[in-house]
Amino acid sequence: MDYQKIDRLLVKIKSAYDKIGAETELMVDAPADIAEVEAIENRLERKLPLQIRNFFLQYSKKCRFSAYLPEDFELPSELDEIFCAEFLISLEEFVDAENLRKDYAEGCFFNENDAYDAVWHHKLGFMRVPNGDVIAFDVNKNETNPPVVYLSHDDGEGHGYILGSDFDTYFEQLLLVGACGNEDWQMIPFCPDAQSGIVSNCDNAKNYRRIIDLQI
Repeated sequence: MDYQKIDRLLVKIKSAYDKIGAETELMVDAPADIAEVEAIENRLERKLPLQIRNFFLQYSKKCRFSAYLPEDFELPSELDEIFCAEFLISLEEFVDAENLRKDYAEGCFFNENDAYDAVWHHKLGFMRVPNGDVIAFDVNKNETNPPVVYLSHDDGEGHGYILGSDFDTYFEQLLLVGACGNEDWQMIPFCPDAQSGIVSNCDNAKNYRRIIDLQI
């Protein structure tokens, strides 16, 4: 991943939301050292996928962005579920997200023979969603650079959606659509289908960037 490009994108995104009156926050901590990453891996009892491991070691051990749109900010009907931009990618969040996924998989969605339940298994959570859902890696598909998938705990439309073919693709495409909120209904407008991932050159993405005046 080109981390200089990521830095530039984050600054542009924050500036665009600031100009429309959004309440914004951007935090990019220093990179982790290898001991910090290995401590998390020990707690998870597995190696982190390569791309997000590199993100922590080469870019930031905690990267957070949020922007809450003004209440009177109007969006067209195809985008009107978007009320914020938000993500948190951090070492500690990784552990909390995976623990939440495991709790759901073991306590609520334990039947791997059920199609809905099965989606919760053989995954590795890395980000919690404010509504209680989880964004995770599908480590059953690829241990090294797995796809990013959405896990809904309440029959959300995005359950099982692929959000990116790997972490780098997911994160860059997320930023290129303005870092839209991480609930499934805020990302689905930018996913042409359940397998496509977020696509930053789709019509909805182009329209949303135009509306918030995000020039990339």
